[in-house]
Amino acid sequence: MAIDCVSNIASMSHRRKDERKDEPKNLVFDASVLRFQSQIPKEFIWPDDEKPGANPPELKVPLIDLGGFLSGDPVATIEASRLIGEACWQHGFFLVVNHGVDAKLVSDAHKYMDNFFELPLCEKQRAQRRFGEDCGYASSFTGRFSTKLPWKETLSFRYSAKNNSSKMVEDYVVDKMGDELRQFGRVYQDYCEAMSKLSLGIMEVLAISLGVNRAHFREFFEKNDSIMRLNYYPPCQKPDQTLGTGPHCDPTSLTILHQDRVGGLQVFVDNEWRSISPNSEAFVVNIGDTFMALSNGRYKSCLHRAVVNSHETRKSLAFFLCPAGDKLVTPPAELVNQSSPRVYPDFTWPMLHEFVQKHYRADMNTLQVFSNWVQHRNS
Repeated sequence: MAIDCVSNIASMSHRRKDERKDEPKNLVFDASVLRFQSQIPKEFIWPDDEKPGANPPELKVPLIDLGGFLSGDPVATIEASRLIGEACWQHGFFLVVNHGVDAKLVSDAHKYMDNFFELPLCEKQRAQRRFGEDCGYASSFTGRFSTKLPWKETLSFRYSAKNNSSKMVEDYVVDKMGDELRQFGRVYQDYCEAMSKLSLGIMEVLAISLGVNRAHFREFFEKNDSIMRLNYYPPCQKPDQTLGTGPHCDPTSLTILHQDRVGGLQVFVDNEWRSISPNSEAFVVNIGDTFMALSNGRYKSCLHRAVVNSHETRKSLAFFLCPAGDKLVTPPAELVNQSSPRVYPDFTWPMLHEFVQKHYRADMNTLQVFSNWVQHRNS
């Protein structure tokens, strides 16, 4: 199977090109039009075995109170690390409350999404995301794929913690959209800085839960080069035929998600899809493939997706923590021994990122296929 995966990598780009040859040149995801259509374009219709079912059971995810950890309480810190460790060993999803992020900042981050996504399509396309890039506006994935398209719009920014005085998110927005959206850019600059700080705290708790030096992962991600994404899921008149985001594991290290009050997040656990209900006071946190490699496979990057509905827009804010490009993704020595040999080869985040941007559509096998590709390339 591994050999087949490796041999197929070379043809993936060609298949994508072939898929795009058949794509109608006028296929555009214009939410202002499509949200009212009773028949949705075939490119957005998913296969029967992947279509969402009704009323999935709730996933019991632990609610982690970070207040004690943030105030330096050792007993509360150990309890938080225990609960997080159990969740990450099972499925990699947990909720955090008393996280120290200003509630008004979160509220503003949701509110300002409308300022952009309710613009006419031609205005949003001023920030159009180019193939192979991780920044900009995308109306579904019409430029990348021609089948199983997600019912959503996104706007993504790069964020770097290398220079605390940098305003790269704000500057990017102004450069693409003009000075009238400066305040919009400033809100997400502040939000990214808050998410980066929260991520480093969570990384410290993760290190404690794994039994490694508590500063190890915090220092590894201290100068993170991350991605912020605004997800906008308009109503769909046939929500049982499509998906807002298809099933995938995040290739990044850690995802911190804030959902609005409209549900839609589902996680695949014990061979069934389960939902995670919105909680305005909590962030949903999940492990990504890169941290699964850093933990030497001990913590799981779990398959998840988003569904849509027929009556109201759903919004979510996703911060994807990624290491700096020159950091080698390799597990700490404490997690490698005779009974726990290395599971994945060393790599850098830019290698994996390019792989999923240009060669492979992220799914539950991304890390394994990528690892096979790296080992084959190095042999």
